[in-house]
Amino acid sequence: QVQLMESGGGLVQPGGSLRLSCACSGSIASFNIMGWYRQAPGEQRQLAAVIGSGGTPSYADFVKGRFTISKDNAKNTVYLQMNSLKPEDTAVYYCYAARFRDTYWGQGTQVTVSS
Repeated sequence: QVQLMESGGGLVQPGGSLRLSCACSGSIASFNIMGWYRQAPGEQRQLAAVIGSGGTPSYADFVKGRFTISKDNAKNTVYLQMNSLKPEDTAVYYCYAARFRDTYWGQGTQVTVSS
């Protein structure tokens, strides 16, 4: 059973940075795609960033230029470096992975941007 475990969330001031990590219980090399979604209170879950098996990233417009997704196959971990954080980035961030028709989700990590 694939397990994804996020870490690195917390409280940060506007303009600050956080680095989220998503550790997988098994190899991530077999996933077609991995990524990060986020969900703010009362809103739908939305895609923030994804990375393909070859390492090509893609970003939602609202994080372009501020967030960077990366992965380390040797550590079976995906990262989301978040810079220049804004209050509107406040949300629960979820890691996900997809392999053919199967998708997997982590439990989420809270990110709060507030002064």
